[in-house]
Amino acid sequence: MSFQHDSIDCANCKKRFTSVFCNVENDSIDSINEEKVCTPYKKGQVIFHEGSRPLGIFCVNRGKIKLVKLGEDGKEQILRLIKPGDLMGYRALLSGDRYSASAVVMEDSGICFIPKELFMGILQKDGILSMEMMKLLSDDLRKAETSITHLAQKPVRERLAEALLFIKETYGFEEDQKTIDLKITREELANLVGTATETTIRLLSEMKSEGVIQLEGKKITIINLAKLIKIANIED
Repeated sequence: MSFQHDSIDCANCKKRFTSVFCNVENDSIDSINEEKVCTPYKKGQVIFHEGSRPLGIFCVNRGKIKLVKLGEDGKEQILRLIKPGDLMGYRALLSGDRYSASAVVMEDSGICFIPKELFMGILQKDGILSMEMMKLLSDDLRKAETSITHLAQKPVRERLAEALLFIKETYGFEEDQKTIDLKITREELANLVGTATETTIRLLSEMKSEGVIQLEGKKITIINLAKLIKIANIED
């Protein structure tokens, strides 16, 4: 399948200034701009597969991506949601391992690919980028520890409410400032929470009847944010 490349100039990319490349030296940005390949992806396409070897890193310019891992029963677990400005594939690249998850497009997206040799070369000579990558990896570890703790200790209802807040923080609201800016299926939401789809549907219906959220197809509108935070059992 062939695609037309998105034409994106790194020096003028708005998403650069919300990513690890924010303070990277201009020479490094120029090198990335010369060698990167930017490609549009359609909803449902896989950017990279679990078990394959990394040849570089991916930077999201636009769109929404999910990182998913298949369990022994074939059930999909969503590990992470990716937004514009985020990097993908860096942990496998830095550790020399295969990808531990697959990256799947949730809505039409534009992705920039930076070759391994170029990225590793810049990383070795650019101290600022090295520190930013260390911070990114540390943040990933913190989030993983928190997720494991909540999965083991929190009731499903609390985890579902927390997942809705997490999606809202990741992608924001639509123009009405109430509807989460992501069309997500009940199965995907269940895979993010780590529970059965039937349980997710039941709990969403309960929250709807309580006046916390409104449901319209794959869209979720938060009616009472304070109550949703209270259900999630977290501090605002």
